[in-house]
Amino acid sequence: MSKLLQLGFIAIGVITLWTGCNLQGHTDIRLHTAAERLQLRMDTLRQHGFMFGHQNDTFYGTTWEFEADKSDTKLVTGDYPALMGFELGGIESGDEKNCDSVPFEQIRREAIKHYLRGGILSFSWHPRNPATGGSSDELSDTATVSSLLAGGTRAELFQTWTNRVIEFLQSIKASDGRHLPFILNPWQDCNSSRFWWGQDNCTPQQYKALWNLFQDRVNAAMPNNVIWAFSADLYGTWDQSLLERYPGDSRVYLLGIDACQTGREKEFAKKLDEHLATAHGFAQKHKKLMALTECGYRNSPDGTWWTRVLKPVVEKYPVSYILSGTNRREEHYGPAPDLQTQEDFVRFYEAPNTLFLGDVSPKKANELGRDSSEIIWL
Repeated sequence: MSKLLQLGFIAIGVITLWTGCNLQGHTDIRLHTAAERLQLRMDTLRQHGFMFGHQNDTFYGTTWEFEADKSDTKLVTGDYPALMGFELGGIESGDEKNCDSVPFEQIRREAIKHYLRGGILSFSWHPRNPATGGSSDELSDTATVSSLLAGGTRAELFQTWTNRVIEFLQSIKASDGRHLPFILNPWQDCNSSRFWWGQDNCTPQQYKALWNLFQDRVNAAMPNNVIWAFSADLYGTWDQSLLERYPGDSRVYLLGIDACQTGREKEFAKKLDEHLATAHGFAQKHKKLMALTECGYRNSPDGTWWTRVLKPVVEKYPVSYILSGTNRREEHYGPAPDLQTQEDFVRFYEAPNTLFLGDVSPKKANELGRDSSEIIWL
């Protein structure tokens, strides 16, 4: 079945959603917030496949940097990703560029541009270590998190940091002043010790207090347009200690797994399958979406990885999206025309259950000659 025929069934779902949805007690979708509409859109799309996303997609690729509207994904497939990922690390210090050397003004422009194309936005935040001034993976001070909480020695600094994040996110808005909806994925990989807020660097209580403090401040300033994602490391600890750090159902809408392959293929596929099954059981029980909030295979050593290794595992579960890592000259995780994975990624793109911008955006569908009435746009 082609993507066009497959997505045609969404039209039937739209009628049901508009007439029968009872999200937070409402029956009229016009009463919902921007975040609730995005949740509903994502929940509907996942029934027809999983979206492909790419971090920093329009900023740089394997052979280029900062060329207007350029995209390695588009160079390979003729279409943009359905979802784009953007990083906020560095905004807390008032920097002009983030930790990936992308100017924040350019992040603002590209995020708004992708939303107006019909795409979905995701923001992550890997702030510097406030105790040492080092990067987010500088781990020499295990009292960092406690110092940011109420009564801590850096509580005022964290307030300043939060204000800068909020100020930037509030600038992600349309020309008429509407704040745009997006996924926010802070404090990633809490079940490993990659970052200063990780498992061995703070207690579960301290981690949740950090999450709650940041979330409450963001929600107070932006109550209607944030979908909160809680993500775990594929290679971290998957036991009761992970659940102890879960912020709670009222605070999380999407469960994520950061899953870039390292090591042998069979071990990666087995671990990914096991943890997706665990996440799926939890997501079903707690009524959450699930996603691969980071994925890829560094520098593409396997020419058939997308269709032979990743896709067969992901499509077993109702995954909302996968977000591949950044492409740069020296390190890359997504598709690009100069890589040996190019032909395989085209097969991945052509599969009926992989969704790109043209599969989720009426505007892009029209440009590609498709019938936009077949695509949900809430």
